[in-house]
Amino acid sequence: MIYTVTLNPSIDYIVRLDKFVNGITNRTTSEEYYFGGKGINVSCVLAELDIDSTAFGFTAGFTGEAIENGIRNDRILTDFIRLRSGVSRVNVKIKADAETEINAQGPHIEDDELQRLMIKLDRLKDGDTIVLAGSVPNTLPDDTYERILKRLEGKNIRIVVDATKKLLVNSLKYKPFLIKPNRQELSEIFSAEVKTREDIVKYALKLQEMGARNVLISLGGEGAMLVDEYGNQHTCGVLKEKVINTVGSGDSMVAGFIAACEKGGDYEYALKLGSACGNATAFSSGLATKEKIAELMKKLG
Repeated sequence: MIYTVTLNPSIDYIVRLDKFVNGITNRTTSEEYYFGGKGINVSCVLAELDIDSTAFGFTAGFTGEAIENGIRNDRILTDFIRLRSGVSRVNVKIKADAETEINAQGPHIEDDELQRLMIKLDRLKDGDTIVLAGSVPNTLPDDTYERILKRLEGKNIRIVVDATKKLLVNSLKYKPFLIKPNRQELSEIFSAEVKTREDIVKYALKLQEMGARNVLISLGGEGAMLVDEYGNQHTCGVLKEKVINTVGSGDSMVAGFIAACEKGGDYEYALKLGSACGNATAFSSGLATKEKIAELMKKLG
């Protein structure tokens, strides 16, 4: 079983306007709602690829109920901790002549509620996969990811970490199966300018020396690169279509990679499927669909 962890899920409320003017009442041309959070995104794209997963995390209030009901289907088992107080956050995305985002803080999470999540982790067994994706809310300890991985120590579990800076670096001692930094995140981790392919490979190898098995680097308009655990380098270019939405594209890439590995595919195929999923989200108003992923897989050859 694949388990995804979303510590601070959200409802993303997207409003579209011809033009946004500060200080007056603005009228939208359309509105959309999406259930957000990096781990949730991974679960949703896995479902499109006919892969089952269980979604862990925290929800609160009426918005939390909406998130759970909205993502639950035959392929996604929702098993969130229901918080005693507060509401799950609503993030507002304003798309007009420019794009503006207002991201909410989210509900307070008590120590005993975090402990309830830790207890749920005990059900994971050898051969399972856990995906830790996104930031840790400020009501939780900074070392929450480390606590989770410490709890799982000693089990043969595939660990996937999609996080930034210290969250990612501090997880490496647990030898994650997959990490997915982008070029900017590599630069931030190593306080260095990362420009060339040689730079990317150099720092990916450093991350492997620090504990990572497979390093998947998303390169935006240049595609993606994988330095696998055997030292092989794989690249996949980007497809040329209009980019509509970049939110969730990286999560979709992670989902595609995991799905390929779950089905026994090799790393070259995993990179291809991951790239197709990432592009499928970028070329859509929401997350990648099964149909769009299949279309792009054919184009990638």
